[in-house]
Amino acid sequence: MKSLRHAVALLVPALLALGGVLSIIVFRVARRVVTPARRAPDAEIIAVDTGAQTIELRRTLDTELPGRYGLFTSGTYGYVKLGAVLSADATSVRRKLLTQIEPGAQVDRDARFSGWYYASPSELHLPSQNVLIGSPAGPCPAWFFPGESRTWVIQVHGRGAMRAECLRAVPVLHAAGMPTLVVSYRNDGEAPRSRGGAYALGASEWRDVDAAIAYALRHGADRVILMGWSMGGAVALQAAVSSGNRDRIVGLILDSPVVDWRTVLRFQAHAAGMHAPLPDLAMGALSMPITARLSGADDAIPFDRLDMVARAQELSVPILILHSEDDGFVPADASHALHDARPDLVTMPRFTVARHTKLWNYDQTGWNAAITEWLQAQGFSASA
Repeated sequence: MKSLRHAVALLVPALLALGGVLSIIVFRVARRVVTPARRAPDAEIIAVDTGAQTIELRRTLDTELPGRYGLFTSGTYGYVKLGAVLSADATSVRRKLLTQIEPGAQVDRDARFSGWYYASPSELHLPSQNVLIGSPAGPCPAWFFPGESRTWVIQVHGRGAMRAECLRAVPVLHAAGMPTLVVSYRNDGEAPRSRGGAYALGASEWRDVDAAIAYALRHGADRVILMGWSMGGAVALQAAVSSGNRDRIVGLILDSPVVDWRTVLRFQAHAAGMHAPLPDLAMGALSMPITARLSGADDAIPFDRLDMVARAQELSVPILILHSEDDGFVPADASHALHDARPDLVTMPRFTVARHTKLWNYDQTGWNAAITEWLQAQGFSASA
């Protein structure tokens, strides 16, 4: 690894000196990694039957999944909920609509398939409050769901997502008596923007979560559990080892987490048809201050610091990892490596098929049970 970093450190300045197509591509790839952007459409609506209240979608690995999901659309309806798969053939899937679409409604073909499901706290029919958390980035909006326990759960959403991603977990946490704080962080479209408006992949965002921990401790919490989704897992892990309040962090729940960015970015680059050494050159560009800023980052990205497999011995609290073997976006390899490195701390029940951050949608019963059993095993109850 040291020789690779040394090679990258030599190659990137050489690219800058030589210019040309390769350097442009490297910086373009690097910029894509740190630039906040809503995900592009990944689903195609073929037809809507308003009489039967069904929708036909182009078949993909996501749209064919059993369970309940959301669909971001354009036209009359911005967001609709999808139920069971009713039929499928080689190219299409017909699903039950759980959001009623009226006759004559305009629904465009391009859409985005989502595991969010709930769009706002009101859909949970649980008491909630809108609060603001003063972080180094500025006031970050959050939702607070009260509970009886003195142990709070602070939920952190993923890259390209917003707080609504986390709402699926609130009912099972509420049933366990856990107060839940669902937070935003810099550059996510709800919290304030940083100087350059770029993601730091957890290296800076953890400070906003640290502010949320301090908020919880000022408002009645004795201890906190951090729950991170996807990149939110990387943020939570950074908070767990860096926070000045880390002695109050008593557990981590990680759904489809980024545990090591190098593993994730190489996987995603390969899936996009990119070949070595392009992914490593892009990460090299993001690793050094000058080339990081040329790539759109606020500061250099410390990939070594973000590698929590390498830093596994610094972790000291119980961790529950929920990760589908068939994730397809953030591979489960690093999650397994963390489990292997710290079997004394990490619990990792096996999930398959569910894809990225869609375990609740695919297997709500199994996902809820895994969280409930882990909370009980650790003694995190309303009386704890």
